[in-house]
Amino acid sequence: MDRLMPKVGQIVKVLRGRDPGEYAVVIGIVDDRFVWLADGVHRKFDLPKKKNLNHLQLQETISSEVESSIRETGRVTNGKLRFAIAKFVELKQVEAQEKGE
Repeated sequence: MDRLMPKVGQIVKVLRGRDPGEYAVVIGIVDDRFVWLADGVHRKFDLPKKKNLNHLQLQETISSEVESSIRETGRVTNGKLRFAIAKFVELKQVEAQEKGE
């Protein structure tokens, strides 16, 4: 199976675990199997969740704010994480309305 590698700042949908259906942001990459996730609400930047890529659905959206903040300072605020996820969810809702779903 040829799957894309996640990038820092990428939005993902959790498929398995304690919070299926929730969205989170990749804040670090452990190896080719695991990533660190945070959402700014339940999982803060300081206590990220280590998650198997097989349990995630990678979204096409990459938050440039989160990516640049982590690249420049090594950190990102929980507010930026919440904002990135909220913006992504809002965009998905608008797209669904335009399609008539």
